Amino acid sequence: MIKLLCLCFYNINSQMKSFKPEIFRQQFPLVVNNDGTTLPVNGISQIGSSPLLVYFDNGATTQKPHCVIDSYHTFYQADNANVHRASHALSARATTAFEHARNTVKTFINAKSNKEIIWTKGTTEGINLIAMSLGRKILKSGDEIILALSEHHANIVPWQLIAEQTGAVIKTVTLDAMGRVDMLVFQQLLNCKTKVICCAHLSNVIGKINPINELIKKAKSVGAITVIDGAQAVAHFPIDVQSLDCDFYAFSAHKMYGPTGLGVLYGKQSLLDNMPPYQGGGEMIKQVSFNTPTTFNSLPFKFEAGTPNIAGVIAFNKAIEFISAYDAKQIHGYEKQLTIYCYQALQNLKVSSKKVVEFIVPGLPDIPVICFTLNDHHNHDIATALDSYGIAIRSGHHCAMPLMEYLNISGCLRISLAAYNTFEEIDYFIACLTKILWQENEISLACTNKNENIDQNVKNVQATTIIMTQFAAIKGWDSRHRQIMLLGKQLNRLDKNYRNAQTLISGCESLAWLIAQKNNHNVFHFQADSDAKIIRGLLVIVLAAFNDKTAAQIQAFDIENYFKSLGLIQHLSPSRGSGILAIVEKITGITQEY
Repeated sequence: MIKLLCLCFYNINSQMKSFKPEIFRQQFPLVVNNDGTTLPVNGISQIGSSPLLVYFDNGATTQKPHCVIDSYHTFYQADNANVHRASHALSARATTAFEHARNTVKTFINAKSNKEIIWTKGTTEGINLIAMSLGRKILKSGDEIILALSEHHANIVPWQLIAEQTGAVIKTVTLDAMGRVDMLVFQQLLNCKTKVICCAHLSNVIGKINPINELIKKAKSVGAITVIDGAQAVAHFPIDVQSLDCDFYAFSAHKMYGPTGLGVLYGKQSLLDNMPPYQGGGEMIKQVSFNTPTTFNSLPFKFEAGTPNIAGVIAFNKAIEFISAYDAKQIHGYEKQLTIYCYQALQNLKVSSKKVVEFIVPGLPDIPVICFTLNDHHNHDIATALDSYGIAIRSGHHCAMPLMEYLNISGCLRISLAAYNTFEEIDYFIACLTKILWQENEISLACTNKNENIDQNVKNVQATTIIMTQFAAIKGWDSRHRQIMLLGKQLNRLDKNYRNAQTLISGCESLAWLIAQKNNHNVFHFQADSDAKIIRGLLVIVLAAFNDKTAAQIQAFDIENYFKSLGLIQHLSPSRGSGILAIVEKITGITQEY
């Protein structure tokens, strides 16, 4: 399918540049500085010729080129005005640029009309729009919605909500051995009750193209509406909505070098015309009165209530022009080379002569999205350790919990590459990952030698003082991370019977549990545990602050200043930082109850 569509992809510019990775990379300021060096992350110094930032989280969002960033500045400095609503020159200029962008998108995906291009906040809002507008209109009790089991939550939850409201039933399609939608199962589910079929062009976890053409064709045989989530696909290969003949196609700007907070919903005009508005407000109305029925604007404005993301739309136009200027076949070919190189490097990774990488499904992905787990290592531990070397990857369930449940895993690691990534970055990533895995043995040995001395010291000195002394001599985040992992080895693990829903710490990124005891002198002692080693280390730090204190002492302890003195919070991800705060809140909440 990719080869067939490449001829029409990015056909906005007839003159295409030859794709040269090193020149392409220079257009992204967060990846490469003006002087050609890579920008620092977490205060890490340059390590030999290794980059300071390796950004392998493009499936979450891509970095932005200079032209997109400059477009934002230019609009607000020179053209800022609301669109469609004024007769002055500034508004006319903004409106022209805004609608030009709509036409650019129409050409980019080969839609029939500008009326079929609806601006949204992103793929998520686009799917919600379809579910709440079309779903309410066409679904009734007993009707069926078919979803692929590998869908992103954004293409599951809206349909669950509308099914609850209408009485419709959701059916799920399982995957074949290679991780794609199983068309045999799909055919068995398809019947005259099927009204809506929702499927990602490809999963944000598995990275393999689903048999969308066949699925759409079969859906038409029973008169079902097809909704395609193109969030991951649009950045990597051409989309021709007329060739696909899908009813709806949703995608986000930020996945393809454009701004965040902006998306596109393509819908066939005949369907959009008959759908009620999704939201009410300015721009989507023709006339409002308390005495006569309110009438709505024509397409596409009927679905664009309120002031839109004007600067974002205009900047997105620049993103499309930017990517359209390059030979798509060459970009796809380069991304394929990166994918093969990284996949094989992971496949061959060994520690103590043992392979450690387990891919979540067999076979090379169709786009540079590679998901895997590491034997005997928690995903969050690895992602945090890599972050200490300036390498950004994703860990967790990737907003695909049903898929994780189906695969019988709690989550996985995801590397997602873009055309500005390099083979050198992959080499650096593999080298750091290998080093992290070997360090686990060193940490275990170091803890065996240190535990006895630390336990003795704790009897004579406050635990927080010991920890603060240890961290005071540490300079970089990579050394802090190693120290946290060392501390985690000291934590006494909870019996499995105590790891339950009652002791679970809500809001922590990884699973973590806490139990509390209070003696006759009203002194509290806490025990905690986590499935992630990094969290166990953080638990040691938190428990050092609160253990063997009264409720009043716990409430009075300046935990924020304690964390600052250790240099932790600024280096932790927002989710992990929130996890620490969740642990603190759990402890303070318990002491307030007594």
